[in-house]
Amino acid sequence: MATKKFIELNEMSDDDLRAELVQINVQYQKLRFDHTIKGLDNPVTLKDTRRDIARIRTELRRREVAALTPEQTAKRSRIRLRRKNG
Repeated sequence: MATKKFIELNEMSDDDLRAELVQINVQYQKLRFDHTIKGLDNPVTLKDTRRDIARIRTELRRREVAALTPEQTAKRSRIRLRRKNG
């Protein structure tokens, strides 16, 4: 079952996702700094923020892979196969 955050990310455009990623990265850096200096009331927010960053990056990558041409997909498959057999 899809989470509300996943559905929300699917509805956003690529530019909106990139802007959101920059904003969340800045927020994450501030949280880390605050946690190091004085501690946070709820340190779980660090984990949640990291997961949000991962969700956005995953969605951007999913869209990037979906936009590949068949030639690019075939090349990508060969590279993945080579890494797997490595």
